[in-house]
Amino acid sequence: MVFDQTGGVVASAQRPHAQHFPQPGWVEHDAAEILANTWSLVDEALASCDLTAGDLTAVGITNQRETLVAWDRATGQPLHRAIVWQDTRTADLVERLAAEGGADGDPDRFRSVTGLPLATYFSGPKATWLLDNVDGLRGRAEAGEALLGTIDSWLLWNLTGGPEGGRHATDVTNASRTLLMDLATLDWDPDLLAAMGVPAAALPEIVPSIGRLGVGVGPLAGVPISGILGDQQAALFGQGCHSPGEAKNTYGTGCFLLMHTGTEAVASTNGLLTTVASQVAGEPATYALEGSVAMAGATIQWLRDELGLIDDASEVEALARSVDDNGDVYLVPAFSGLFAPHWRPDARGALVGLTRFANRGHLARAALEATAFQTHELLAAMRADAEASGETMALTELRVDGGMVGNDLLMQFQADLLEVDVVRPVVAETTALGAAYAAGLAEGVWADLADIRANWQEGGRWRPDMAADERDRLTARWSQAVERTLDWV
Repeated sequence: MVFDQTGGVVASAQRPHAQHFPQPGWVEHDAAEILANTWSLVDEALASCDLTAGDLTAVGITNQRETLVAWDRATGQPLHRAIVWQDTRTADLVERLAAEGGADGDPDRFRSVTGLPLATYFSGPKATWLLDNVDGLRGRAEAGEALLGTIDSWLLWNLTGGPEGGRHATDVTNASRTLLMDLATLDWDPDLLAAMGVPAAALPEIVPSIGRLGVGVGPLAGVPISGILGDQQAALFGQGCHSPGEAKNTYGTGCFLLMHTGTEAVASTNGLLTTVASQVAGEPATYALEGSVAMAGATIQWLRDELGLIDDASEVEALARSVDDNGDVYLVPAFSGLFAPHWRPDARGALVGLTRFANRGHLARAALEATAFQTHELLAAMRADAEASGETMALTELRVDGGMVGNDLLMQFQADLLEVDVVRPVVAETTALGAAYAAGLAEGVWADLADIRANWQEGGRWRPDMAADERDRLTARWSQAVERTLDWV
């Protein structure tokens, strides 16, 4: 995406890449395909508005944070498909790491250092799996001949030269999702590296999110690459949520609710994650509390690709509106276990409440409502954490973004469940916008955060309109449905 100084979209180009499911619970991407798409889409976006690299002030990168790739330093070739954040192949490893923390197993063994529970979601155990299962990778990684990194570091290395001097770095937001970084020092923790058997020689340098990282090559020749933010932190930044207490929810492949907590890393006792929000070069890092849900837009993709109920994701709203309500049907999309606030890798998806009355419309509605119910759980956990710290979370509106916010039925149901206004900005692709803001701030396009906040414009608002007893009935039924998913694995 190409943005101007007002935060307006000048041009965009996009292309899906293949999803690979080699075994149940395994999810992979082809890093070479992602890179090839990136280069071709840069050309396509620039050509569509008659621009060249010389017209760009800076480039920012944003990415799905926990997806991990290993590649050859000399050739630049990936050494295995990237292991995607939804992948659950590391379940046994995660269980073993938890067991080493105490007699009964301690999934929070590293939480005080990392802000994260032990879970298949994060990329550190994925690195361990690759090192243990790709022939010769461990020895080559220890010698610095093979590199490990999340997709941002894969792109940065290639966009700045690859084997010809590319920079191997990742920013603090992505590093904070590995289970390998100390939230206080913002560096790889030697004890965590030792516990997971990951050699420091293969890992990228950890750098601030906002600051010049290198200079582009190829179609981006000469353009400073000056910002990296993991996708959810990018959306928080792009929404103008730069102060403690401000929150956003992104409805993408998964669903991610983040609340800014300032320069304090707030520990959660209610199943949320403590994560880095962003860091400007030369300044302290800022932090956020995050609730992460694995399946949101991916649930609609499942309806389309695996069940064939729809031909295009845009059809789901009309199908859901073909019925008056969910018909007491609930879909809990725990396809990769349940993430926040439950953290139950043993859970699996469940469709409950079926009768002969249920039809395609009820299933479509249940799939949409699942995203709203999961967000309701996250906000409840966030409010509980705020109360536990002696504060009241005075959230009057929730800023939303991502591909699903064009769905009016979902947005209204979300406002009804949360009892707060749900607000969509004019530019819904705030993940890309946040990366652009980070790069532009580093290069002086915007003088400060106030300039960025001034660009934000409201594009839609939904107000709560549901009776309290109906809301209570629906959320109680959802909780019943969630219980049915547990202890399956």
